[in-house]
Amino acid sequence: MIKFGPSGNSESFFQEGYEHTEEAAHYCRERGLNCFEYSFGRGVRMGAEKARSIGSAFAKEGVELSVHAPYFINFANPDDEMAQKSFGYVLDSAKMLRLMGGKRVVFHPAAQGKDERSVAVMRCVDRLKVLRDYIYLNGMQDMMFCPETMGKLAQIGTPEEIAAFCSIDPVFTPCIDFGHVNARTQGSLRTAEDYRRLLEGFLDVLGYERMKHFHVHFSKIMYGAKGEIKHLTFEDEVYGPEFEPLARVLCDLKLEPYIVSESDGTQAEDAAEMKRVYLAAAGN
Repeated sequence: MIKFGPSGNSESFFQEGYEHTEEAAHYCRERGLNCFEYSFGRGVRMGAEKARSIGSAFAKEGVELSVHAPYFINFANPDDEMAQKSFGYVLDSAKMLRLMGGKRVVFHPAAQGKDERSVAVMRCVDRLKVLRDYIYLNGMQDMMFCPETMGKLAQIGTPEEIAAFCSIDPVFTPCIDFGHVNARTQGSLRTAEDYRRLLEGFLDVLGYERMKHFHVHFSKIMYGAKGEIKHLTFEDEVYGPEFEPLARVLCDLKLEPYIVSESDGTQAEDAAEMKRVYLAAAGN
């Protein structure tokens, strides 16, 4: 089933007097949302007891959890010692998520650095094969590890690169950040056909079963010549992308992703709006 929810807590969460992540479960359920992405962006600094507490609260409300692994992961780093840290960041995120009862770990693949792009991408492929081996060795192959499309030109993570990374093994599922794709391509996502072309590229590589429940990040993003600048809200009328044409394509292609709003401060509100738009497109 398609799911909608926020990445972290909206400003309104705190304005309404909530404080703890456990309370976000009820907050989401009250708004008709059924997923939530917890960020380990600055590091995995959580104990097992807290992870279980969060998991229990979300299970009670029927809201599914995913996590975002630390932002400083870089599988293209030429330094093997730094690459080892990246493996640890992903696996530590997955260990905490398992205690929370979730299955989806999103991560940024890499930065290009000073290498030729082809060299950086191939190093990333090699390291992701090692990550795959670690995942199996740790008995985590029942989880979904989601490399994300990235918004800056200097980052590894074009749609084609992410599709290739996910073709390495079924443990990898794409996280398509449509705002990132739109930003790095200077506003290419405008029509339903634009979205269809993008998704069919993934379907051609991975097939329907691998893509049916793929991971989505969605927000409007300001961009410049080098790509992403900053996340915006749905109130913005200058930058895209718009969700409505994507909703129609998801219905047409019978895809049921896990959709996370990354709007700036209105994540839950914009997730609820995406759900409304999707249900209208689906005729419900």
